[in-house]
Amino acid sequence: MAKQIGPVPAIDSSFNRRNNCAVPDVRVRFLDLPAQYATLADEMRAAVDEVFGAQAFILGARVAGFETALARYLGAAAVVGVASGTDALYLALRAADIGVGDAVLTTPFSFVSTATQIARAGARPYFADIEPASFNLDPVAVRRWLAACRRDGDTLHAPGGECVRAILPVHLFGRMCDVDALAALAADAALEVVEDAAQAIGARSADGRAAGAMTRFGCLSFYPTKNLGGAGDGGAVVCARQTDAATVRTIARQGADGSPYRHVLLGLASRLDALQAAVLAVKLPRLDEWNAARRRHAARYEELIAATFGVDRPVRTPGLVAAHVYHQYVVRVPDRDRVRALLAADGIETQVYYPIPLHLQPCFAHLGYKPGDLPEAERASREALALPLYPELPEDAPAAVVAALARALGRVAPR
Repeated sequence: MAKQIGPVPAIDSSFNRRNNCAVPDVRVRFLDLPAQYATLADEMRAAVDEVFGAQAFILGARVAGFETALARYLGAAAVVGVASGTDALYLALRAADIGVGDAVLTTPFSFVSTATQIARAGARPYFADIEPASFNLDPVAVRRWLAACRRDGDTLHAPGGECVRAILPVHLFGRMCDVDALAALAADAALEVVEDAAQAIGARSADGRAAGAMTRFGCLSFYPTKNLGGAGDGGAVVCARQTDAATVRTIARQGADGSPYRHVLLGLASRLDALQAAVLAVKLPRLDEWNAARRRHAARYEELIAATFGVDRPVRTPGLVAAHVYHQYVVRVPDRDRVRALLAADGIETQVYYPIPLHLQPCFAHLGYKPGDLPEAERASREALALPLYPELPEDAPAAVVAALARALGRVAPR
């Protein structure tokens, strides 16, 4: 009998009978946040108690100290803490003066906020397809899309007539996209690049530049499940210029310019609170260690999958990539939903990111995209499956997961 990892869940015996599944003897959780908290509990409680003792919850020294520490870690001119990664995207676009009548090109394979915040800013999102290996925005597809736009002097017009203003790539699942290639395309067309680095904090390029700090604006999320996660919602805008950071702060603080009750822009209330800053300040010094643990687990998965399935494997893995912090370890499998159901019956938790590509989401139906327009994103939405991976993952868990994956694939795609 395999070693049990955590409690065994209740199993639907009718599912087992229908699908010839054995009762599971192993349980691997997709994520275990309490395991991380257990290593930090005393320090985190002390930091939070200090905030309660001071009764200073909004902005203040705690938030400013965390912003400074994070800017130093990223090698950025400034960081502005905000209420969420979603707000970070909106605020970066607003600070870049992108709005009504503008167009922003982005990826169709991401969390919905990547595109909804373009629309929230008043602009129109357009989508170019992804690279199948990295799941990231494909510079070749971007070049093709830009070439199809109409140029009028220094202005590039999207197919719908809007003024193309920016490219918004995502460092998906923790893997850095090809920012340099995208930035070169953007420079040729006088466009901004706004990085969505919500899933990739700590990832660095070969020359040491940090995800989220490679262009004028980067956007981070501190949602609890992220590699650097808070105790609730939170985010940050990473700025290459102090003047941009000042603009972000103004918009995020109801458009106020620092004078009492004087508002120079239409803004919103989007602030990282002191409790979140206290929690994040405790965690930030451990981030590189945690990311290294993620890489070790990813390497173990790669080794086990290669040994189990051989060369003509039915599983496509992300590979070992230096500029990857494995926020998620996402593989491609045939008959993904069936495989996932069999893994669940075998006691293995998994997740699907993302089952509907953005260009086919109901909220973007008015944009006119149809199935088949972006085939790589659509294929990824059918095949991608995230396996359990987090810093505290038990060392024997990857072996249990891969063994269960082999059993599942043996049922849906016999070799």
